[in-house]
Amino acid sequence: MTLGVPSVSLGDLDKRSREIFRAIVESYLDTGEPVGSRNLSRLPGIQLSPASIRNVMSDLEHAGLLYSPHTSAGRMPTEGGLRFFVDALLEVGDLTREERDQIDIQVKAARSERTSEQLLTEASQMLSGLSRGAGVVFSHKADVRLRHVEFVRIEPLKALVVLVGDDGSVENRIVDLPPGLPQTALIEASNYLTSLIRGRTLAEARRELEAQRDRHQKELDELTAKLVEAGIATRSGVVDAAGSLIVRGRSNLLSHLEAEQDLERIRLLFDDLENKRDLIQLLAAAEGGDGVRIFIGSENKLFSLSGSSIVVSPFRDQDDRIIGVLGVIGPTRLNYARIIPMVDYTARLVGRLLR
Repeated sequence: MTLGVPSVSLGDLDKRSREIFRAIVESYLDTGEPVGSRNLSRLPGIQLSPASIRNVMSDLEHAGLLYSPHTSAGRMPTEGGLRFFVDALLEVGDLTREERDQIDIQVKAARSERTSEQLLTEASQMLSGLSRGAGVVFSHKADVRLRHVEFVRIEPLKALVVLVGDDGSVENRIVDLPPGLPQTALIEASNYLTSLIRGRTLAEARRELEAQRDRHQKELDELTAKLVEAGIATRSGVVDAAGSLIVRGRSNLLSHLEAEQDLERIRLLFDDLENKRDLIQLLAAAEGGDGVRIFIGSENKLFSLSGSSIVVSPFRDQDDRIIGVLGVIGPTRLNYARIIPMVDYTARLVGRLLR
């Protein structure tokens, strides 16, 4: 199934073509199987002979919306056809009261007893359970507001920086120590940074430190000042610098397999998820727009071989800044009408709880 570029707009399809195309896509999303003209002719509301339906299907295939996986088989939507359906014909429903209550209970319970990272892990697990896909969350660690900083010497020229967030999260980083730095300088640097950083993110504290650079130099001796700047500037690797990635429910992706080649595609997807880099880049790109975004199959290089889709939505902090993205990964025949409002509601809820 290739993405292609459909050569029609919604206005180019008459009512009969829309009905048949919608029926084929909805059947594919439900079963994953191609649909034949005889089965379509038996559906309520489609009062056409199999021969007439085949003519319409042929036109839709020529337009790039459908394809036939086998010579004698029925038709299935191409990735371009799925994109056309999602953009032009999909009727997005709303969550039931039971589904909203289930999301509220699981996510709010995690927030009342655990750290922000545990809350996001629970949100990822909950999305996986409700969608039967893989739940994924990407968040910026740098946006956590900090409460305490401490330097602990672990080697003569290395120290552990312990960062404690307002949400109870703890992050450790390694920094190099200037030669000849006494223990008193570690204590002084810890006290100074804690007073500077309390209630601020690392980025905000760095800006404040730069604004107070002259007073900062006067208050601290040269070695301690170097330690303070190292503690606030250091990063702990590429993934941590970009943010925190949580993926839950990968085994759910195996339940949609229908052939040996499907298993190979999912294996490729698992390899990409383990690598993380491309997924982080994909989720970071999803931050570029408001609301739910959908990437289908080869629209993104991460899914070009695995034939998967992802539905994602950003969540925001109290200053309306985007601080992360969450969503669902699954086969291209995801139940988009159900998963879109699920992801949107969860993103809004997580954003409120993290404020």
